[in-house]
Order: sequence, then structure tokens, then C-alpha cells
Amino acid sequence: MIDSRLSAILDRDSHSGANGKYEVHNLYFDDYKDSCTRENDAGVSKRFKYRIRYYGDPYGYMKLECKEKLNGYCHKESCRISLKEYEMIIKGRTNELIWRTEEPLLKRFCISCMTRRFVPKMIVEYERTAYIEEITNVRITLDENISVSDELLSFLSGDHMRYPVQEKGQYVLEVKFDDILPSYIRHIITDRNLVLTSFSKYYVGRKKIQSMVR
Repeated sequence: MIDSRLSAILDRDSHSGANGKYEVHNLYFDDYKDSCTRENDAGVSKRFKYRIRYYGDPYGYMKLECKEKLNGYCHKESCRISLKEYEMIIKGRTNELIWRTEEPLLKRFCISCMTRRFVPKMIVEYERTAYIEEITNVRITLDENISVSDELLSFLSGDHMRYPVQEKGQYVLEVKFDDILPSYIRHIITDRNLVLTSFSKYYVGRKKIQSMVR
């Protein structure tokens, strides 16, 4: 299995628990037109998404992220947010929050909320196994047990119904690197049993929920 082959040559991410994995919790946002969903559906080459993320404990570390994609290449910008800032976002008080923060990303997000009415739309959660190669800044992640929920107010408590969007035993593998992907790593991930595809957890989750309410 590719997991055992990676563990033999790479270090695990610092977030990893005793079992080598950690939980990832995401709250995704979209605007009043559902542009993020529609652009994914249409295959628009340049698009972005906002999300709030925490690992394991929401009261330890929470961050706002903007994930941009252009012609298959990804860029991610993030900043830490406090519980108070999170609550202001959820309560729709971004018109106040924008004046209380010096974080450029958070300010930009507040503007998007005020002008394009970005609001929470979907919880996406999964277990992640992550490997790193620090010298060339390579990061490889394997995500499993992906589930979604539209019970948005339970994002921090975790007390919500989860709907799986991935078959048991399946993984989503992502390889992130800057300029160089070492050949010995490339050899491992170039496996004939792997399927190269575009996969948006948010998009798949929205489609899952929409199919259930029809």
C-alpha cells in the first residue's frame, strides 16, 4: 500500500496523533449565487474558496483560509482567527470585524461577506495522514472517511449528522510541492492503481446534500 511506502522514507506531519492521523474540520463559505459551486460545476480554471479550519480541538487553533486554483495549480493563504472573531463571522458582524483586525486576509474576507454575501454553506470533515519532505518542501496527504453536514451551527461542537461521500477504504491523495518533486517520491506516487482526477470535497459535499433534499 502507498501509505506504508511513504512512511518508510518520509516523516509524518507534526499534527499526527498516536495512530499517525489527525482530524480536519472545515466550514466552507459561498456567496449568494453559490458561485464557488457553480464555477466548479462549469470547470472554471480560475476560482477560489474561503473556509475556516481547525484540527481536533477548535478551542486550541482555528484559522481562516483562502484556497485559490488557476489552471490546475493551487495557492493557499491563511491566518489565525480567535473564537470571538469566529463568532462575529457566524453572526454576520463582518462589518464590525473588518475594523478590528489587521490581518489582510481577514479584511478581504469581510469585504467579500459584505459585498457578495458570503455565508457558511457546508461542513466537511475527514481523517488525514500527512507526510513531509522538508528540504524540497514536499507535502503528501492521504484523506479518508470524508463526511459532510449542513448542520452549520454545530461546527465547533461536532454534534451533527455526518453523511459519508467516500467509500470505505478509499483515499484522496494530494501532492504539494514548489518547484521540485524528487524522483524517488515521484516513483512511489506514480502507481498504476492510482487515478488522477480533480476532486473538490466542498463541491462533492454540496452535491451530496442537494441530492438528499430532492
